[in-house]
Amino acid sequence: MPPKRLRLGILTPSSNTALEPLTQALVSTINAAISSHHITVHFSRFPVTQISLSAASLAQFDLKTILAAAELLAHAEVDIIGWSGISAGWLGFENDVQLCKEIEKATGVRATTSVLALNKVLRLWDVKKLGLVTPYTDDIQEAIVQNYKGIGIEIGENMERHLKITRNVDVADISEEVLDGLIAEVCNAGVDAVSTFCTNFVAAQRVDTWEEKHGIPIFDTVTTVVLDMLQLNGVELKGLKGWGMIFKKPLATNTYQEGCNKLRAGLREGQIR
Repeated sequence: MPPKRLRLGILTPSSNTALEPLTQALVSTINAAISSHHITVHFSRFPVTQISLSAASLAQFDLKTILAAAELLAHAEVDIIGWSGISAGWLGFENDVQLCKEIEKATGVRATTSVLALNKVLRLWDVKKLGLVTPYTDDIQEAIVQNYKGIGIEIGENMERHLKITRNVDVADISEEVLDGLIAEVCNAGVDAVSTFCTNFVAAQRVDTWEEKHGIPIFDTVTTVVLDMLQLNGVELKGLKGWGMIFKKPLATNTYQEGCNKLRAGLREGQIR
């Protein structure tokens, strides 16, 4: 039987220069490893150049703009749409839940995001203490920390590092040496896992190296959205090599909202600390 065609549609910040080559490299590895599907990736950009909490920066993530980019992906008859971005980290996780609903309503195509996929992974791996590495400013970082606190995940003072960058195109120029140092610092803080929480980090290809050195899982947000998109379409990826421990456990295919409701119920009942 010939492999089933599967088209992934990826929403991309306009100033991001890392996620497209990384996504293509990951998908090339997957295509070489499986026979059930042949996967192609298709990208649509919308304007994002600065990352801050200013009104102008927040307006970049206006729903209307993102939906216009999603509708262009639907023209290619993609099987699923993924937002390869992490704005819900500071805007709130419900923002991505609503975004997915609106994309599905506008295009008829199922949707997911890097952050919703990451949160599935964190639940699956029972992460309570998360190391967080980002390029962002103090106020953006604090908003991310507080949003994770709200779902029962601790990111303590020594568990995070950030670089105070606002110009998004500059993020892809951060060297492997710098990222190596940041990862080492948060791994030494007693965390259960680490996230490289920015899809313009050139980081996904380093995950195997970091995990081998530090012995804990590293979850990159370029990888999380691809993993979720594929598993929601029935692609078996358990055991894929070269891209980290994340591929050791299959993700649940229920919606993020269902999982979030279960987590909140546990917090209310004192079952999760």
